[in-house]
Amino acid sequence: MSDRAGAPSPRLDTLGMWDAAASLPRCLRDALGTARESFGAHAWDLGVGDPVHTVAAIGLGVGGLAAAAAVAVAAPHLDLPCWVGVGGDAAGVPGFVGPDTITLAVSCGDDAPGTIGFLREALARGSRAAVVADDGPLAAAAAEAGLPRCAVASAGGPAAGLGGFGAAVVSLLFGLARIGLATDVASSAESAADALTRRHDAFAAPGGGAEVLARRLGRTIPIVYGADAVGGAAARWWKTRVNRNAKAPAFAAQLPGLAYDELAGWGQGGDVTRQTMTLVLLRQEDEPAPTAALFDAVAAATDEVMAGVVEVWAEGADDLGRLLDLALLGELVSLHLATREGVDPGPVPAIDDARSRPSPS
Repeated sequence: MSDRAGAPSPRLDTLGMWDAAASLPRCLRDALGTARESFGAHAWDLGVGDPVHTVAAIGLGVGGLAAAAAVAVAAPHLDLPCWVGVGGDAAGVPGFVGPDTITLAVSCGDDAPGTIGFLREALARGSRAAVVADDGPLAAAAAEAGLPRCAVASAGGPAAGLGGFGAAVVSLLFGLARIGLATDVASSAESAADALTRRHDAFAAPGGGAEVLARRLGRTIPIVYGADAVGGAAARWWKTRVNRNAKAPAFAAQLPGLAYDELAGWGQGGDVTRQTMTLVLLRQEDEPAPTAALFDAVAAATDEVMAGVVEVWAEGADDLGRLLDLALLGELVSLHLATREGVDPGPVPAIDDARSRPSPS
């Protein structure tokens, strides 16, 4: 946006969402220190050595996205089932949760009554548990139950921003490694922090990749596709950040699943969708050949019914690095979309209003 003299309009950002994006590398490093203190050898007594057969991770909003992302990164190294719930409540606790389950409850600045209800029911069934959350209702529930808790290191920014998301992912991975369920995350997080410092500067520079992509999206609706667990987690992050920051619609889906249903839905309505929708494909350099071929097939099938098809390629030394690289670009694109429309990215009045309404009896 510009004023009448042609100068850029002041950027609306009352909650510091741009600074939260820039703080991601520092948040990753801070999260390692916080997790070491919180989940250290004498702080997390989950009965190390006792049988652990399942992991249940629960969260809402950004906390739920962080839980799903951490499990996506850890999954190739886990030799036991790990279930992720988004939202949830006491009635939604899976039947398998019990004494041989570790429950991880996550909150990134969201009031989480459903998460608290889930946690309490899991504890009542004998599950061991830990919490990743700043001060708030979930932290109070953890203190009441005597559970270990790791604060979300958000470098002074909003926990619901990118820095809080990245910190929660690292904290969860550290906790899983602490009890032998995942590989050590320290070197991976440090490597990602170094790379993301450079990438942020490139993405956020005037005329950089984030601004160019936001301009290309314009007022169309982004449809974001990622492959497998990590790409799917990144796609969901893009979708929710366009929703929350730009206050605009966006949608996400995951390969290969979407090739069995959603892809068929683009067979009609091209006269409408080519005016209103842009497809964003989140790619990775080390994709298996079948995945790359499926991306090419999706692009070919949708090319004539989209305003545009854009490929975004992740950088990073491993799954964590690539996930956060894609998340950083998605965050900055959503912030540029907000700026283009004069929208304040931090406050979410529609969400606040919906959550303030009494639950139906």
